Amino acid sequence: MDNSSKGIRVGVIGLGNMGGIHARQFQDGKILGAHLAAVSDTIPANLDPWPHVARFEDANAMIHSGTVDAVVIVTPHFSHTPLSITALKAGLHVLVEKPLTVRKSDAEKIIKAHRKSRSVFAIMFNQRTDPLYRQVREWIDDGTSGPIQRIQWTITDWFRSEAYYKSGSWRGTWAGEGGGILLNQAPHQLDLWQWLFGMPSRVRAVGKPGRYHDIEVEDDVTAILEYANGATGVFVTTTGEAPGVNRLEIAADNGLLILDGRTLRFLKNKIPASEFNRTTEEKFAKPDFEEQTQVFQDAGSQHAGIFQNFIDTITRGVPLIAPGEEGIHSLELANALTLSLFNNKPVDLPMKSARFSRLLDTLIEKSKSRQGLP
Repeated sequence: MDNSSKGIRVGVIGLGNMGGIHARQFQDGKILGAHLAAVSDTIPANLDPWPHVARFEDANAMIHSGTVDAVVIVTPHFSHTPLSITALKAGLHVLVEKPLTVRKSDAEKIIKAHRKSRSVFAIMFNQRTDPLYRQVREWIDDGTSGPIQRIQWTITDWFRSEAYYKSGSWRGTWAGEGGGILLNQAPHQLDLWQWLFGMPSRVRAVGKPGRYHDIEVEDDVTAILEYANGATGVFVTTTGEAPGVNRLEIAADNGLLILDGRTLRFLKNKIPASEFNRTTEEKFAKPDFEEQTQVFQDAGSQHAGIFQNFIDTITRGVPLIAPGEEGIHSLELANALTLSLFNNKPVDLPMKSARFSRLLDTLIEKSKSRQGLP
């Protein structure tokens, strides 16, 4: 591969809203050690603003053109699978936008292709760069929080209008998008959930597809997540509430962590709850606590940070912040919650990928739009 003075040659596949923003970061030199070498989009007009780089209407042609060392995939969800596999087999480094793909079974195919390659494979989980979530992870990993007992995350500030869903015939349909809020808006939170707390052993979801919008897919979900050690969690998300809220509560043996917007509070027990429970002779007492409060104005490096890390991994071997293979975890959560919602019963994890695929095939057959169907 050509590692010229301008660094890694990057091609962006898909020039919609996010694709255009991502391409601009490389073109404007915001990512050190890399430059925009090519773009690809099936809509010719989307290529017009990029006259100074190689342009392709066929992504596969770009992948095999020899003009790029790495690709960023920013296309409709179903296409992530064939494009990722083709690029990995061609020896290119790959960064894919979230979600990794639509089905756990397809994620397994991408991961298999990656393991047969020597390429760097990453996913755009930019929230992992946020100092707020990184602080919580540090407190959990170093034992500051103590064992976790309960988690509750209400993330309802994803409000979307009918105009949003009507902006593309693929939006809000099973055939075009493969899912609703669990696959489109909430993957970041589902990734953070498993990144912070690990994967649950069982999930249960209730909700209603199209509760707030004229769409086929789910736009309102309330989920219960159970862990093998007895910890439990509740996850609530929707695109139909305004103004909405983003609040995460983590009850642990050493206290209560509360994330509300950009504020992190830690109500730290002076004595762990379990120890106080065993040793106190008081009937109605509870441990004294002290409160620590931090306000995080800076959300971290976000998309640019993930891109820079991707390039630094290619050129210098630094560890990835968001390895592509880890994208299967949030996807499995989304698949399992969707399966539970439609079957009205719990789903044990790990989930056999064929179970969700059978459900999705049925939903696609009944879908109003078949755009994007693989």
